[in-house]
Amino acid sequence: MAHRSRRGGNLRIRRGRGANNPRPHRRLGGRVPCCRNMVQINGEWASWESLSVTLSGLPTDIDTFTVWKSFSAHGTVDYIELFEDARGRRERRGIVRYRPPPQEPFWLRPFRLELRDGEVASLNVHLDMQRPALWINSPIQPGVRYPTATELPAMWVEFGTMLGEKSFLPLRTFDVRGNKGIHLVVDVSCRDLSIYVYVPILSVTHNHGPSFFRFRVPFFQLSTILKEEQPEGFSLVVPLNSPASCHRQAKFLTDAHFPPDENAWNSKDTWSRQTDIVHYPENRAPTPTNLRKQNSYINFGRWTTFRIGFNQYAVHDGNKLDIITNIFKDFNINFQAADGFEVIKKTEPIPTVWKWIDTLSTHRSGPISSLEALADSEYTPLEFAVRYYLEVCISYRYLNEYAIKKKFVDELARIGEKKAKYLLEYVDSNKIAYYDPMNIFNIRVPNFPDRANNTRTPVGCCYMRSAEVTPSTIYYKPPSIDTGNRVLRRYREYADRFLHVRFTDEKNMGKIFPYSNANIVCMNEVYTRVTLTMKNGITIGDRCYEFLAFSNAQLREHAAYFFASLPHLTAANIRAQLGKFNQIRNVAKHAARLGQCFSSTRALNGCPVQIVEIDDIERNGYTFSDGVGLISTFLAQMIQSEFAIETLSGEPPSVFQFRLGGCKGILTVSSKAHRREVHIRKSQYKFAAPHNGLEIIRHSSFCFASLNRQLIIVLSSLGIPDEIFVKKLQVMLENLELAMTSQEQAVNLLQTYVDPNQMTLVLADMVLDGFQQSQDPFVTSLLELWRVWQIKYLKAKAKIAIDKGAFLLGCLDETGSLKGYFRSKRPGGGATYEQKLDCLPEIFVQISRHSEDTYEVIEGLCILARNPSLHPGDIRVVKAVDIPDLHHLKDVVVLPQTGDRDIASMCSGGDLDGDDYVVIWDQDLLPKDWFEEPMDYSAPKSEVLDRDVTVDDIIKFFVSYMQNDRLPQIAPAHLAIADYSDDGVQDEKCLRLATLHSAAVDYNKSGMPVHMNRDLKPKKWPHFMERKFAKKDSQYTSRKILGQLYDIAGGVYLNLQPHSAKRRLPFDQRILNANFEIDDKLLSFAKELKAEYDADIRRIMAQHEIQSEEEVWSTFVLSHANMSKDYKFHEEIGLISSALRQKFRMLCHEKAGGKDFKSLAPLAVAMYRVTSEQMEKAKAAHSHCTLGEEQRMPLISFPWVLQPILGMIVTQHFHKSGSEGLSGHIQAEILHGSKQRKNVANVCALGVETAKEVKGAANVLLLFEDSKFDPFASLAEAFDTPQISPERKENQTTAAYSDIWVKWVFLCFSTVIT
Repeated sequence: MAHRSRRGGNLRIRRGRGANNPRPHRRLGGRVPCCRNMVQINGEWASWESLSVTLSGLPTDIDTFTVWKSFSAHGTVDYIELFEDARGRRERRGIVRYRPPPQEPFWLRPFRLELRDGEVASLNVHLDMQRPALWINSPIQPGVRYPTATELPAMWVEFGTMLGEKSFLPLRTFDVRGNKGIHLVVDVSCRDLSIYVYVPILSVTHNHGPSFFRFRVPFFQLSTILKEEQPEGFSLVVPLNSPASCHRQAKFLTDAHFPPDENAWNSKDTWSRQTDIVHYPENRAPTPTNLRKQNSYINFGRWTTFRIGFNQYAVHDGNKLDIITNIFKDFNINFQAADGFEVIKKTEPIPTVWKWIDTLSTHRSGPISSLEALADSEYTPLEFAVRYYLEVCISYRYLNEYAIKKKFVDELARIGEKKAKYLLEYVDSNKIAYYDPMNIFNIRVPNFPDRANNTRTPVGCCYMRSAEVTPSTIYYKPPSIDTGNRVLRRYREYADRFLHVRFTDEKNMGKIFPYSNANIVCMNEVYTRVTLTMKNGITIGDRCYEFLAFSNAQLREHAAYFFASLPHLTAANIRAQLGKFNQIRNVAKHAARLGQCFSSTRALNGCPVQIVEIDDIERNGYTFSDGVGLISTFLAQMIQSEFAIETLSGEPPSVFQFRLGGCKGILTVSSKAHRREVHIRKSQYKFAAPHNGLEIIRHSSFCFASLNRQLIIVLSSLGIPDEIFVKKLQVMLENLELAMTSQEQAVNLLQTYVDPNQMTLVLADMVLDGFQQSQDPFVTSLLELWRVWQIKYLKAKAKIAIDKGAFLLGCLDETGSLKGYFRSKRPGGGATYEQKLDCLPEIFVQISRHSEDTYEVIEGLCILARNPSLHPGDIRVVKAVDIPDLHHLKDVVVLPQTGDRDIASMCSGGDLDGDDYVVIWDQDLLPKDWFEEPMDYSAPKSEVLDRDVTVDDIIKFFVSYMQNDRLPQIAPAHLAIADYSDDGVQDEKCLRLATLHSAAVDYNKSGMPVHMNRDLKPKKWPHFMERKFAKKDSQYTSRKILGQLYDIAGGVYLNLQPHSAKRRLPFDQRILNANFEIDDKLLSFAKELKAEYDADIRRIMAQHEIQSEEEVWSTFVLSHANMSKDYKFHEEIGLISSALRQKFRMLCHEKAGGKDFKSLAPLAVAMYRVTSEQMEKAKAAHSHCTLGEEQRMPLISFPWVLQPILGMIVTQHFHKSGSEGLSGHIQAEILHGSKQRKNVANVCALGVETAKEVKGAANVLLLFEDSKFDPFASLAEAFDTPQISPERKENQTTAAYSDIWVKWVFLCFSTVIT
């Protein structure tokens, strides 16, 4: 008897009944008899791919599960939708789609729907005569159409690995048995290839036959498919560089597969994501995560090649093979004959590298037999650094664990750690697969640095190993520069035992996003893998890395720190020593406070500080001073001196974002703070912690203001005409184009559009030195990259630069001079301009004008906002005024302390603990309504435990956050609805989404997830949001302002040339021919240093998936791993890039024997010449490069480590400072120190003094009556020190104070001399 074709999702597949059955707890699947032998089907609809029936008369409280139960009795239900109106109210109508059509026309007779309470509802059911579209146009061939999905039934499928370009090792085989099928489906609508196969899974609790699995491969993951001719048919070999995503179809459907609040259900929700395929899954032992999976039945995370066999019928079945072949060609997938293809005969057991490098005890907890002990004798120990690099290469498939033999491991051990490590690093950096691992020993590593083991870590940073855990495997990355934090500094001698772990989807698929509010069980296996990894750790060799903690930024990126514990130092010990958290019993807040210690900071240890407690400014339930403290001018100057911060005036920055024990927020320079005082408010004090001195995150600096999509759509709703935005975009595009040819225009824009890392100022110096005019390849590449970077964000985010604006840190007016917001004084409708002006709150803004080398105080009407702004009241109209008493505050926006409500909280619920604010005084962007009602940003209530928080609670919260983070859904929904609605952001749904967004932002601290109701999900999406997988009928071309801006910028972006094309220009002859004496030793040193520098750059590129060195050097990154938002990543890469340049600048200083021009100029020329010679050789060898070869061309940024020196050489201006340009971030680290002040207790060892007596432990910072607690009752006695009277402390610190005073005098003297 022939079998009727069945479909699941969008695919027609020959299989059993699948996941649809009228009884929810009955087993699903089984043989379906041919319906045409049971009921004669009449009508054209019988031959359709799918069929839909419309429903009317539905109860308003109906759910999709109830509909499915009744309608699945008539066939395979593929899709259900319950209609609602624009306000989210049910319309009592719906649709049910069958795929394939049902067995009989049941809609011709009355239909009775059985409800959950046993009642029955009568429905009107009608056939939808509109046949679904079955064809999709070719993306490149006009007039050519393809079926939406093309299916080929297969005879067998093999899972295995490639041991050569045309050599395949099969590791598991399945063939067609009974009525269970194997199918390959190419879906053009979804742009993927899927393989469906039944797999017999053994289970202790039940054995209901094989399970149905789907292995999905997106087209972008396919590069080559091989066709192998065989006597009985042919086979297709599909090799992948990363795993396919695997799903398992549910055998039973319950209401858990049908979310109660959803209007739609899709049969795709019956497929659950898998992380492994194992026998007896109930008996899986809780083992650590690693590359070696010992109990997998199909290890699809490592077996990434499919070989699928077809018979002759598949060749002649409606030309399907020809259709698939043409589809692959259209999507740039190489489809070629597998001439000389070899299938390696499998031997049992199959030896892998783990046999030679793992002892049995590594993965066994039980006793080992004598035979096993004999096998263990083949173990070859490797140094951990070598073992780690080996696993790096294996994880990325540059080396194959099935190809590595014992002689390879023995040779790796024989050549020594230094050479072995660098050989493996070379393999990784070149990203080439070595099918014969022994070939790596033939590599002659160029410029092998003799001082490799003495590599200096950049100041304030460390080399951090990292791992990415995906659903099916794990990737290790070579150590790369990571920004420092309090914990890493404290345990610097154990730096190699920290591991930065990120949980992501499979390679090139980004973050793991939760299913909207859909099937709650679809991702259970993935989240279980995350939980088990955090609970059981990650093993590499004999080390087991355990979960430690995560910062707030890491939580948003789904990342955390792990630590390989020692007998005397464990992850638990480290957590206990970070502070006193036991009184914080809200899990989310507990985790956030713990993570506070992992903020990227630089420690100021050369000068101790005195803590003075001051009161918060509170009124009407609002804290005006939330997060704001004070710092003395003296301390600010010490920070400026130690961190080499340059400002226009030479004075220290006005504000520092900081950490100090358990305190956080900002410190504003103030005359109220004397000598070494830091004034702390209660809103800044979060927990008691061992104090390690003052730590700086960043300092205030000028950054250009820009609009974005959220600001534009809010301003548009507030009445700003479209022409204003369009004109500003066109002017910006014209200016960027002119800057590529005009030095004057380039310098003007670079000094105006200053980025947060202030790299545009460095680039402006390079242009002023004439490198644009001489067309130096690196500088011209940077300029073109900067232009592309700007235009990319114009297209993607409508990031229009505003000349009359700034992006600044917010701080508080400590003088009380500024007038605040008084709701009671809001003017009425008939108020005059002067009356309205008098009612506006005031701000103070004084900004750097780099092009004029001066400061400007802004006066007049401004708008003030904070990103993201979703509510119409988030953008505030304020009045900038000139207050002489505030002139010492520069490059910050000063907000008032008076009024009914603080201005910061009115701007998207902001505060002053480090938030940035957009200030714009361009009158074109001033709304007509100056007094829009602000939103009430009340923090949600949080759950508090009745016990102490445990590490298991923190892990559970981490996974819950991954499952319930709705920010990626709420913000796009708000944008889409605001664009579609005539009311814009004033639409009732947008106002609700703004409230929801506020609660979702606080989820990381409140622990309270938000629920997004179905009526808030957009039905239509504008084209500028590029929803690639949305249905065509749900997308529209937006004619509103954001659609206009997208179309204008998109047209320019399409015609841009890649910045890398400029790299082949000749190097600057002014430097190559510079008259300096350079010997062979100096050139040799330059070559060695360049090899080390290039390796560091490539590590950073690999870790963050950055495409070019220019992006790393300049921080103008076009694309990255998308594990953090672009703005946050810009900050991160700024820290990393600056630290890298600083590291190699210091190495140059050491070699040259000084920092002056005379010492450094010969080395700078040598570095430039070496780079030029390497590039010229490469250009001669590769006159016409492919993309892959272009990426392996020599790097050219190396000599620009000494950028100021190169500028002096070509301009002959030798009076310049040899230091690098400005930076908005702190990049280095200093040593410890100490000191004291009157009426203050002193903790000498760690450099802190407080006005309170310290209880429990002398090195624990306790403020605001927190000393009544015993913070470290469980810690070792090493933390306890005797109490010292204030008089004795005064005497003990006199010497330290004298040292600081000498330093201060020297600083002042140096300033005078300068």
